Amino acid sequence: MTQDGKKIKTIFMGTPDFSLPALAELEKNDKIELLFAVTMPDRPVGRGHKIHSPPVAEYCKSRGIKLFQTENVNRDPEVLGSIDNSEVDMILVLAFAQFLGSKILKAPKLGCFNIHTSILPKYRGAAPIQYAILNGDTVTGVSIQKMVRKMDAGDLALCQEVKIGETETGGELYDKLKQKAGSALSDFVDLLYQGKVTYTPQDESQVSIAPTLDKEDGHLDFDSFYDTEIFNRVRALYPWPGTYFFLDGKRLKVLEAKISSEKLKPSEIKQGAKNLIIGCKQGSLRLSKVQLEGKKACEDGELINGYKGRLIITPGAVKNG
Repeated sequence: MTQDGKKIKTIFMGTPDFSLPALAELEKNDKIELLFAVTMPDRPVGRGHKIHSPPVAEYCKSRGIKLFQTENVNRDPEVLGSIDNSEVDMILVLAFAQFLGSKILKAPKLGCFNIHTSILPKYRGAAPIQYAILNGDTVTGVSIQKMVRKMDAGDLALCQEVKIGETETGGELYDKLKQKAGSALSDFVDLLYQGKVTYTPQDESQVSIAPTLDKEDGHLDFDSFYDTEIFNRVRALYPWPGTYFFLDGKRLKVLEAKISSEKLKPSEIKQGAKNLIIGCKQGSLRLSKVQLEGKKACEDGELINGYKGRLIITPGAVKNG
């Protein structure tokens, strides 16, 4: 707790829209004095390469919050000077995309804290939301940890669980955890202000990693994975990076899948009048919503009706795709 019940002088560091509920919480919290925010520089976006500000930058500009945009927070003299001169109590980090060096980690009186979207030490890394669904978990959550030089390895100050629905997608869980991050931060600030935070070391024997995902992770291999594993992959990687395989050399995105009771061999396709069902290493899946390369997204029945000939999976096409 700050002396004499004074507000906690806080710096926020974050970049995407995911950071906004937490930033909004700091802005409105009567126990917080938000000194300034730090985010990434503006970037060219889309085919037209128009310059866009990160969501955190746009929010700060619209709300009149002091803002720094920097490629490297650890080497930016203006940011470092502002931290040194602010008598900062806390630095709060959420989805910032930069590691903090020792100088910044040591600067705040109360410490630097990171909001992470898993129950640590499970799923340290960049993609904890997707990995929770990939692995078929039914529960995940938000952890607030006191930052150290090792990624996501600091002592835990607060953990709050969130249930994962049976058909919930990565995008849906993203939205749920985005809001949970803000409400968890509110609870953490109350504890911090009252001096009631209890720090719990992470159990290193229970660590798992959730590394960055890319488009190749979305390739579906029906010969090697069970129906539940592919079902979870489709959910986890929707809307990004998405899942796919190849039909006659054309990429078919799988937007939605359902477990089927059909008994098929791995990669065998049952091409009914309304349903597209594919056998897996064990079990089978109905690919209920798909998008063929160059076409609009559609139900599986629409794909079948508009496709000439038999649907055949193209082996090995992922390497050239």
